[in-house]
Amino acid sequence: MYKKILVATDGSKLSKKAVKAASDLAADFDAVLTLVRVVPPYEQTFVDGSSILSTREMEEIEKEWVQLAERSLDQLLKSSVDKHISVNKVVTKSSNVSEALLKVAKKAKSDLIVMASHGRGGIKRLLIGSETLHVLMHSEIPVLVIR
Repeated sequence: MYKKILVATDGSKLSKKAVKAASDLAADFDAVLTLVRVVPPYEQTFVDGSSILSTREMEEIEKEWVQLAERSLDQLLKSSVDKHISVNKVVTKSSNVSEALLKVAKKAKSDLIVMASHGRGGIKRLLIGSETLHVLMHSEIPVLVIR
């Protein structure tokens, strides 16, 4: 049924649960699993018209964040992913997590997206936003939400 499953992770306990569920599905369907971690760009702040950090320093910080994301995906591979499935890892930089996930899913030709949802409702969802909700609303492929 599913041959290419994408799972989004942010390193949280709940997203690890989504990785495990996606891994189990990939094993059941003999599908390829793509683990995705979106890294935000360094937020630039300005004091009196100048940046606090140099461009080089910001690039170094972003590079370190990407390396941390790659290591976290490696840890997931060791602890949560079925050892008998084929896995791809993708770390991408974007300030818009949901759009980045949709782009990766399209590029990977995924036929299922698996994501966690913290289940926030009401004012908390309005204030914080919901990447999962955005993916649900804009995805052209099925989305499995883990809670």
